[in-house]
Amino acid sequence: MPAPGAHRSTVAATALPGVFVTTTDSARSFPRHWHGGYGLGLVDRGAQKSASGRGMVEAFAGQCITHNPGEVHDGTPIGDAGRRWRMFHIEPAALARLLGLTQAASLEWHAPVIDAAALRVTLDQAFAAAEAASGAAPHAGAAAPALLEEGLVLAFGRSFERTPAPRPARADEGHLTRVVERLADDLAQAPTLDELAALAGTTRYTLVRQFGRRHGLPPMAWGQQWRLQRARDRMAAGWSLADTAMACGFSDQSHLTRVFTRQFGYTPGAWRRAVGRSHPGAQ
Repeated sequence: MPAPGAHRSTVAATALPGVFVTTTDSARSFPRHWHGGYGLGLVDRGAQKSASGRGMVEAFAGQCITHNPGEVHDGTPIGDAGRRWRMFHIEPAALARLLGLTQAASLEWHAPVIDAAALRVTLDQAFAAAEAASGAAPHAGAAAPALLEEGLVLAFGRSFERTPAPRPARADEGHLTRVVERLADDLAQAPTLDELAALAGTTRYTLVRQFGRRHGLPPMAWGQQWRLQRARDRMAAGWSLADTAMACGFSDQSHLTRVFTRQFGYTPGAWRRAVGRSHPGAQ
């Protein structure tokens, strides 16, 4: 049983570009955050409760868990024993490539927790294939990447449902698009809440309430998540931690490291090593 607050998390590239595996064994709670890609995983031990884009949910050992791009969620262990889970994190372009689509925008997981024996077995096999294809298993053979690809395609097919179109913006929240654009426009210099309220033509309180209802986080917290996602992109492209921190609006490298680690569970250095193995040209 892990000690209170004990935490260990790793991230590794797979043999498929844009597909990563994280393994987390943790008794800590995670704050509300979102990822830029899709997530599909399996709870191996323990249980957790989390807020998701579809309400509060609980996941127990043997159940599968999902998240969609931009879907705000958190996570708190149930009980004192912590929990262990493994996740595939898939960039949208990688998912589209795997499924033979021009884009992945039409895909959305229908539930944050899926209790299905067939999916559980398929995911276990896919994780084993990912480990074999990484070279961690001796004598894996050249077929390992193809087995991983096959396993992921099967897992996606068993867990996805098509949605005809994204939910349209509410008539009284159309102005929030301008706020999102402004937050994403200048990574190095975040706007003030007063500036965003003026841009939206409303009060700060109304903006925070409406933005949170629409996007799952208040605007400044959403903006920090956006900067973290862009930091991941820059590190994947070979930027140094110091240059990434400066370009993405963090006060310095240590600030980026603290925020990044708190949100994702692993350090920026671990992420750079993972993407470096996935894209050998990255430094």
